[in-house]
Amino acid sequence: MNIAWQHFTPWSALAGGMLIGLAAALLILFNGRIAGISGIVGGLLRPRQGDLGWRIAFLAGLIGTPLLWQLWLALPAVRIDAGAPALVAAGLLVGVGVRYGAGCTSGHGVCGLSRWSPRSLAATCVFMAAGFLTVYLLRHL
Repeated sequence: MNIAWQHFTPWSALAGGMLIGLAAALLILFNGRIAGISGIVGGLLRPRQGDLGWRIAFLAGLIGTPLLWQLWLALPAVRIDAGAPALVAAGLLVGVGVRYGAGCTSGHGVCGLSRWSPRSLAATCVFMAAGFLTVYLLRHL
């Protein structure tokens, strides 16, 4: 196995993780909401009174931050080693998993685990195991 040490970026990963944690903590502190992307987007599909603004602001931040970042530094190149049918199938499977798991990886993995939720621990373990198994099957068998 070869390790690409030039791509080992612990400080930027630490800073990014701290910013994600800070954003999730601020959202729950000031808005009482979990920073689960599937729930935030799902709430846009059936908006309730007074619930639209923060959801749009959150998603605008997710989309706008990389655009702002590229004013100073180039964004990393994106390389996807899958065709359109595989990406569509993967997206649909993720959507089904989000519904069955009552939340997404950000909601369970970041917010749920930080709240010591047993359901989120179980969901995150299943997410990770499914990811490990998928990579193993696709890359090694």
